[in-house]
Amino acid sequence: MSSPLDQVVRQAGEWLRGVGPLHEIVISTRIRLARNLRGIPFLSKASEAARQEIVDIVTASIRRSELLRDFILLDVSQLDELDRSLLVERHLISRQHAEGSGPRAVAFHRSEASAIMVNEEDHLRIQTMRSGLQIDEAWAEMNRLDDALEQNLDYAFHPQYGYLTACPTNVGTGIRVSVMLHLPALRLTNELEKVAQAAKAMQLAVRGLHGEGTEALGDFFQISNQITLGRSEEEIIEDFRDKVIPEIVKFELQTREALKDKRPYALDDKIWRALGTLRSARLISSQEAMQYLSHVRMGVHVGRVDSIDVKTLNELFLQIQPAHLQKLHGERLTGEQRSVERATFIRSRLHAN
Repeated sequence: MSSPLDQVVRQAGEWLRGVGPLHEIVISTRIRLARNLRGIPFLSKASEAARQEIVDIVTASIRRSELLRDFILLDVSQLDELDRSLLVERHLISRQHAEGSGPRAVAFHRSEASAIMVNEEDHLRIQTMRSGLQIDEAWAEMNRLDDALEQNLDYAFHPQYGYLTACPTNVGTGIRVSVMLHLPALRLTNELEKVAQAAKAMQLAVRGLHGEGTEALGDFFQISNQITLGRSEEEIIEDFRDKVIPEIVKFELQTREALKDKRPYALDDKIWRALGTLRSARLISSQEAMQYLSHVRMGVHVGRVDSIDVKTLNELFLQIQPAHLQKLHGERLTGEQRSVERATFIRSRLHAN
């Protein structure tokens, strides 16, 4: 029997569609809200029965909402490890949600532009995502989504402190703005430390591909706000849209131009060695493949590679991940088998023998 995820695996996720403003560097924009239901303990204190009650209340609200009629609703506790990993790779659930226990669920729009995690760290983690730098569009959709849910849900709210959350850093608005950036030039020139220091000074977090505690695979970095209390949603969004992200994008673009002008042979060597390896390797890990794809993606944008389009590269970033690879192959694979299948798959997509 086919699962909704069998179709999902064959399409590009919203975060890697490769469209929208500044999409060469800004991979995606995500806005997330943390919410809890009034009268039910936070998950750290909630019993199994209370957790199930949360799932029942939220899923009933989703099913009643006309706005959410195109959402796919899944019982995460009943999914196998491979399907949970697939959802993590597509940024529809977090690693914490995938590896958790007890009643929990996820609902996401068929476009993957919106998702609702139930019983992750808070009762609800609502997110909207857009390709490229589309903060205002993501925020407008979040407002519609949050309003639709709140019609049937009673959120825990304090008149002085705002929305009450499991983690104190989320108290207040409960908003987390996160922008995924592709910064290969800054990494090649060891300039990322400047970005990290500037982010820290502005109370921003710099994380890897899948958020907190993860590596920056493929030179992908997430920049997100750390503090929500005492600041309005509009202030946080304005900082990202008009100050933070434009400055980082400018820095990356300037560094790419400097590499082209002052170190053209070093730049070309990185790009063409990467492409040569991808087109000839017979065994390749996901980490190695991501790094080489990152260099080739930069090569496309600086005009060094014109035989491959960005859409193909963006799809490969997703399809070579362990869960995607196994779902596309149709069976479970050992680590070595995945390395063989990944190399074969990449060669076929890049039209190599």
